[in-house]
Order: sequence, then C-alpha cells, then structure tokens
Amino acid sequence: MKAAIYCRLSEEDRDKQNATEDSTSIQNQKSMLLQYAMAQGWEVYHIYSDDDYTGADRNRPEFKLLLEDAKNRKFDIILCKTQSRFTRELELVEKYIHGLFPLWGIRFVSIVDNADTDIKGNKKSRQINGLVNEWYLEDMSENIRSVLKNRRENGYHIGATALYGYQKDPAHKGHLIIDDEAAEIVREVFTLFSQGYGKSAIARMLNDRGVPNPTEYKRQKGIIQSAAKQKNSTLWKYSAIADMLENEMYIGNMVQGKYGSVSYKTKQNKPRPKEQWYRVEGTHEAIIEKELWETVKGMREQRAKPFTSGSVGIFSKKACCAECGYNLRSVKKQERRFLTCPNRSVSKDACAGAFISVDRLERMVIAELKQLAEKYLDKDELERNIQCSNRLEKQKNHILESIASYEKKIQEYGKAVRELYLDKVKGILTESDYLELSKEFTAEKSRLEEILIHTKERLTDVEIHMKAGDNQKALIEQYMNIDHLTREMVEVLIDHVDVGRRISGTRDVPITIYWNF
Repeated sequence: MKAAIYCRLSEEDRDKQNATEDSTSIQNQKSMLLQYAMAQGWEVYHIYSDDDYTGADRNRPEFKLLLEDAKNRKFDIILCKTQSRFTRELELVEKYIHGLFPLWGIRFVSIVDNADTDIKGNKKSRQINGLVNEWYLEDMSENIRSVLKNRRENGYHIGATALYGYQKDPAHKGHLIIDDEAAEIVREVFTLFSQGYGKSAIARMLNDRGVPNPTEYKRQKGIIQSAAKQKNSTLWKYSAIADMLENEMYIGNMVQGKYGSVSYKTKQNKPRPKEQWYRVEGTHEAIIEKELWETVKGMREQRAKPFTSGSVGIFSKKACCAECGYNLRSVKKQERRFLTCPNRSVSKDACAGAFISVDRLERMVIAELKQLAEKYLDKDELERNIQCSNRLEKQKNHILESIASYEKKIQEYGKAVRELYLDKVKGILTESDYLELSKEFTAEKSRLEEILIHTKERLTDVEIHMKAGDNQKALIEQYMNIDHLTREMVEVLIDHVDVGRRISGTRDVPITIYWNF
C-alpha cells in the first residue's frame, strides 16, 4: 500500500532558522507520520507539506497537488496527524473524505483523532470533528474581526504596507510616519492641481520625469515583491491621481475599512458603503496642509459635472483607438470637441494613438456615406458595386478575431489574479498590495468581459444583416442627403470606427468605418 503524507502548519513558527526551512512543528509531524507508516508496512509515496497556511485556505499549493494526485490514483492512503491538518471546513470533509476519496479508492487516516475511512461507524466522529473545526474557524474569524475593528476604531493603522507618502513607524505599531521622498510627490500633485493642472496632465508630467507610480515605488524600495511587470504598469494613471486627491489620510485622518471580506470562508472582498468606513481624525502627521486640502476639494467639486440626459457625444463608445483598442475619450479645447485615446494623455510612450476633432470625423463619415449612396444611385447594383456581402464577411472575421483576442486576455488576467494570490499566500506579496494589484487586474478583466459581451452582440447583429441581404438600400436612401449626424443616425448606421494616428508629415488621420449595412 502506498501512503501520501500530508502536513500543515497555520501559524508562522518562530523556530525556523530561515524562510526556506520547514518549521519544527512540520518536522515533528513528518517524523510522527513516517514512523506510523513504517509500523503499518506502508510505502511512503510522497510527503506533501504546506507551512504557514490556514485550514480554511483551499488554494494551498501542496494541498491542491495532493488532491490532483489522489484523483489520478497515484497512492492508496492519505495520512495526516489530525483531520484538521487536512481541512477545517465541514464542506470539504463531506466533498473529499466522505465523497470523492471512496470513489477514487483512497483511504483517509488521521492518527491523533482516530479518523479512518476503512472503519465502519467512524463517519460520525469524522463529521463531528469537521463540525468542531468549522466552529473553530468561525470563532477565530469573529475574534480577529473584533480585534481589527477595535484597533481601527482607535485609529491604529491596519495593513501590510502604508499609504504612498507614509511608512510604518518602527517604534510604534499601528502608527504612520512620513516618507519624505514619496511625500514630496504627494505635495507636488496637490499643488499642481491647485494651480489648474488636470489629473491626466499631472500623470503625464510625472511619467515624463520617470517618477514611479506608488506600486512601482514600493517594489523598488523592497517594501513589496510584486509579480512580473505588466505593460504600462509602472505609469501614473488618471485614477491614481484622482484617488490621491480625495484621500483624507494626507491631512492626518486615518480612514480604513473601505473594503470588507464577504465571509470567513472566502478571500474575496467587496466595497463597503462610505458610512461604514472607520474614520479617526488626527492620528498621524499631515502631508497636506488643511488650507491646500480645502482649495483642492473645492476645485474638485467645481469640476465635477453631473451626467444629464442628452449629453452623450455622437461617437460615444463608437470611436476606438486603432493602436490600443480603447474607446476614445471626448475632450474640449477652445470650445471645440476632440476625441483622443485615454492612454495618450498619461505618457508619451503609453500610446501614440488617435486624436481627431469630432467635426472632422463627422465630415469623413458623411463623405464616405455619400460616396456609397452615389455609387448605389449611379449603377443601381448595390450588391456588386459596394460588395456588401464581402464587407460583412470581413467585418464578421474581424469581430471573431477580436473575440478570440479578448477571451485570451481575460484568461491571462484571470491567471494573473490567481498567481497574485499564490504570491500573497507564500508571503511574497503583502495583503494590501495583493488587494491593490488584484483590484486593478480584476477591474481590467471585468472591463474586457463587458467589451466581450458587446462584441458578441455585434457579431449577432452582423450575422442578422448577412441573412437579411439587401436592407442597405433603404438605409442609404434614408440618409443620402444629410449634412450633420445625430446620435440616432450613428447608432443605426455605424457599428464602430477605428481611428488611427495622424500620418507623419501630413494632416491625414486614417479611419476605418464598420457600417451596420
């Protein structure tokens, strides 16, 4: 009989000589289980060991490998010190010990609490063990929550790393002191905004000077050990500047609890309502003076414009950057409206993509529409002359390629989030930085999933038009003499428009219009 030994320790053991050694407790577990296996005459297939992992953590690397090997029947027995070493969740006890292991022909044995799936009548005791362990997890979670709540209410900083601009006080746990180097950047951001610079302009200024963003700064200082850098991951973004300008911690107030865990059984967090945040005034030295804070606050409130119906631009979510695929953002300059790639504004190296006036794009769309109408009216053979079916076929292939690309990117972001979690579990990544990075990756994944939904809807529309055949005649006749576009016309006529970068040495901006006919 082949036995797989599984060991686990949940708390960081101070007996470790260095980070790569197993703790003394793990060594003791191995010794006890090896002796027991030898006494039973079992051959030890492999020793699986997870150090510094809780019994509620389902993503323990060796635990997952153990289950995979059990599924592939690489051994006959799983041997643990106690059932709680395997798991503290009653759900997993039922799923594996009482469910899948018998189907896979795997015997489960824990020697201290006498759990053995080969002994009839032993199931009730295993279930009782599982229930007690479940209660232990719930009680422990409530105790930890209570302690953290009390410390937050009293203004102590809770988190693996401090907010950018601060660092943990080595002499006083839970207290923050100013990080002079980063604090200078914070003061600069507030000052520039008070002088009238926009958030994107400030981000671009910092990026052009090579100032690392908060996450990259912490990585360079050895405060965090983040995962491999992603493209543009070191750049300041509009959102980072916006978050900084709204953060009360820069005037000495401790604000925590913006996110909370869904349950003690999951590592997922969700945003909490503002009224549930923990806010304590005057807990640490301010980086930003109150007068400057009030000035910036007033300017932010003045610039904030509520959304009103009818304010959607005619090309909103229809015009895309041909370089990076992002929807173009509308900006106003000297009473004129322009469409620009959002990545273009934060760094000269991020994307040298699209920039075009709304008036000019409108004229180009109308001109191409009239060309189609003239060709149709001149020859009265729309199908052959504008080759609508070929256009739709090309459009369909383009959409299918886009769908494949988005699905691949979504998988990559999902994998990145999982790898970040493993880095956090291994201690490579702190809790707060894991939350920050996973929030960015999850947000980008959600954005791509939303785009994917819309892209699949576009595919459905194209296929409907391909089947419909000759509805293009009615559309062109309806809009053949227009001088200006409306939002309704754009919705009916255009699927989307790819806008490229201006051709060097000319004023020409290449566009590709994907019509709905």
